[in-house]
Amino acid sequence: MGRIKTQLIKRTTLKLLAAHKESFTKDFGENKKVVSNMLTAPTKKLRNVIAGYATRLVKNEKEL
Repeated sequence: MGRIKTQLIKRTTLKLLAAHKESFTKDFGENKKVVSNMLTAPTKKLRNVIAGYATRLVKNEKEL
């Protein structure tokens, strides 16, 4: 079983994807750079979780 994402992670990621969907790819490293440019996350862990969730959503192509 995977880790459960909090509402903060989900809400932030969905807002970023809705506004800048073309910037995100299936590569975590690139998404990490995109998130750090668009967002001033308080910690590296939060930035990485948001980038990872965005990567997962792009790979699965879920509706936003």
